[in-house]
Amino acid sequence: MTQRLHLVFGGELVDPTRSVFKDVNDIHMVGMFPDYQTAYDAWKAEAQRTVDNAHMRYFIAHIHRLRDETAEASSTEELG
Repeated sequence: MTQRLHLVFGGELVDPTRSVFKDVNDIHMVGMFPDYQTAYDAWKAEAQRTVDNAHMRYFIAHIHRLRDETAEASSTEELG
């Protein structure tokens, strides 16, 4: 069975109209989730918790889309 991992993270942005973090060392990693619905629920909870700060944004990253598991990878690629 293929896993569809999702990462929820967020932090304060320099400008609310752009997705540039004010301090990347201060990014809040909410967690890794096994499906979109669970990730969405976590994202929504964090977004609602920080609704009073217009510069705070949370995102859902579709980790499973970063890599095509059907394609062979070289040993160097496996190391990152």
